[in-house]
Amino acid sequence: MSLKKKALSGVFWTTLQQFGTQGVGFIVSVILARLLMPSEFGLIAMLGIFMGLGTALVNGGMTQSLIRTQNPDEDDFSTVFYFNLAGSLIIYGIIFFTAPLIAAFYDQELLTNLVRVYAVTIIINAFGAVQLTRLTKIMDFKTQLKVSLPSTILSGITGISMAYFGFGVWSLVGAAIVQATAGTIQLWYWSKWTPLWRFSKAKFGLHFHYGVQLMLSGLLDILFTNVYTIVIGKFFAPAQVGFYNRANTLQMLPVGNVSSIVTKVSFPLFSSIQDEDKRLKSVYKRIMKLVIFLITPILIIMAVTAEPLFRFLFTEKWLPAVPYFQILCVNGILFPIHSYNLQILKVKGRSDLFLRLEVIKKVIIAVVLVISFQFGIYGLLYGSVISSILCFFINTHYSGKFLSYSAWEQTKDLLPIITLSLVMGAIVYLLDEFFLVDLSGDVVRLFVSGIFGVLIYTILGYLLRFESLFEIINIVKNNDTGNKAIFATRR
Repeated sequence: MSLKKKALSGVFWTTLQQFGTQGVGFIVSVILARLLMPSEFGLIAMLGIFMGLGTALVNGGMTQSLIRTQNPDEDDFSTVFYFNLAGSLIIYGIIFFTAPLIAAFYDQELLTNLVRVYAVTIIINAFGAVQLTRLTKIMDFKTQLKVSLPSTILSGITGISMAYFGFGVWSLVGAAIVQATAGTIQLWYWSKWTPLWRFSKAKFGLHFHYGVQLMLSGLLDILFTNVYTIVIGKFFAPAQVGFYNRANTLQMLPVGNVSSIVTKVSFPLFSSIQDEDKRLKSVYKRIMKLVIFLITPILIIMAVTAEPLFRFLFTEKWLPAVPYFQILCVNGILFPIHSYNLQILKVKGRSDLFLRLEVIKKVIIAVVLVISFQFGIYGLLYGSVISSILCFFINTHYSGKFLSYSAWEQTKDLLPIITLSLVMGAIVYLLDEFFLVDLSGDVVRLFVSGIFGVLIYTILGYLLRFESLFEIINIVKNNDTGNKAIFATRR
């Protein structure tokens, strides 16, 4: 199968997987938000950093090394598998014995048992990490759909059932364990791969040398991604953590879906053309513009209609999260730009530069955090936006050099899309504020605002001849003219 056909096939199956699993997951989260209290979501959010750090330490970046490696053999896969498994057991032991310290830090005694049970998912996921990597390596996203969708459905049924019968926060833990277990079992079944009794020191050294830089980068990223949860959890009530987490999760829903679809396909795709800089830049540029063209208007519409959106989905008790959500939507627009710039460094094998940038960014974030904390929770949120903008220029430094695609060039390419979205958002805001707010319920406001916003955005995009719009039209029509399809690349 040609590179283009693999990419388009990957996009198709990844889209089904992403919207299928995220659609089910979103419905489940809405039901759970109605059954549980914000403080209970806050307790689980407090554990996010420890689960994230544990997962990053277990993988050590070695699974990404497998994807990047040309023609890995059984020794490669088996070596990484046993390393991940051994690492997961060690990490779980550390979390188990430090659980009382975690609970004491947040002054929440229940967290001791919660984290001990929740952390079992680290071991469970380690059993299936290499199988999942193999499927990604060969761009078999159809099989990944077969795995993720049933796991998400079963997890949702478990969580909702436990919440309905009064298990409270434990329903979220139960759902996570069921999802990890079901996913791992299916990965073993569908991948048709089992590890051999082999562990190669040479292979380990090769993958560890590449992966350790990504692991350290990942640890820093997880630490600082969750630093706001840590600070809010330490100095504010658990309910405030719940509001922040719900706002952040909702703004990441469109960002995560679209970005994940493209990222899962683009990393192996970029890796296959890693030595062809001109071609790589062309593909990278078109993917970036397409993702921003899709994500930005969605976030703007959601921000404008945030109050009826939260009330309709989660009920009145979640309305304090609305202003958090509106501020965080700015970060959502910038997220894929950060992600794809850093992906170029991984594709080029420069995990050392990846780590260097992460250290620099985290120093900046720490400084902004210390300053913004003085202004309360809103100061923290606005500070996160400032940090994200500053990090854009840092992330584009090396990728700009590799591809001759500087921060200024990227800004020139993306600013018209963002401006178009803001104009559309202003029109939708005026429509809602002066015509819809007093005349209709939340459902009508959301429906009319959403449809009107999409129409305005599409019409303006068409009249102004936005390239990304025609890319989308071309893909939908299944037009195979190579010079317009998103993954068509010329040597």
